[in-house]
Amino acid sequence: MHEILEGIIGIIKEGGKILLSASSLHAKGIAKGGHANFVTEYDSKIQSFLIEKLSILLPEANFIGEENGLSSFMEKDRKGYAFVIDPIDGTNNFMKGYEPSVISIGLFRDGIPFIGVIYNPFQDQVYYALRGHGAYLNGIRIHSSLDPLESSLVSVGTAPYLPELHPKMFDLCALYLSHGMDLRRSGSAAMDLCMLASGKTGLFFEPVLGLWDFAAGAVICEEAGCIITDLDGNPLTYDSSSSILCVSEGVSRGRYLPDDLRKA
Repeated sequence: MHEILEGIIGIIKEGGKILLSASSLHAKGIAKGGHANFVTEYDSKIQSFLIEKLSILLPEANFIGEENGLSSFMEKDRKGYAFVIDPIDGTNNFMKGYEPSVISIGLFRDGIPFIGVIYNPFQDQVYYALRGHGAYLNGIRIHSSLDPLESSLVSVGTAPYLPELHPKMFDLCALYLSHGMDLRRSGSAAMDLCMLASGKTGLFFEPVLGLWDFAAGAVICEEAGCIITDLDGNPLTYDSSSSILCVSEGVSRGRYLPDDLRKA
């Protein structure tokens, strides 16, 4: 498994070169459904590259990707190996030249993610984890913060392409702003999870995310001491989109679920 992890890291860094070769001036987006939901030629180009190279690394693996119609988690993906790929997490950032934009690869075994690798090529940061072996940034072990919620930054994803969820999202923003230090919004859920795993923030939430958005980050966060659930506190099923609530070790020792905070 360590050899597979090393292979994924090498491949994702090569994919990062494709991202760096692009310019926001020619990263024009095509609407793919919903408000502010775009795909660029680089999303497709990077995903095709990753599938080609990862297929050589692990030929028996299936693929679940955000682009090219590979977004369904099928029954066959519950057995054996399956890669879950987000070629550019933060596409809107990428289109505007506003960092961060990252590449995310999760490797599932029998329906459970056990390897996560996220690469921020703009700062040459590789976050990775192998289940049971800790979380790392460029070879240095990382751990989530021990600070309580009141001493922690809270990061949020806004799901701009689902306007029906905006009232709920803003309600949660107000709730967590009143209990935490301040709010942050990066535009990349995968990067938000890395910030949580490395101790920079204490809580991250988003009303809904695709499986590819959190598959790799979930492993990294759990190996860094975080707890990740849906917004109701239920364990993730890892078979479809879900709301996400991820907290650091310090925040997990107190109240952090929305309903509990409203009653406090």
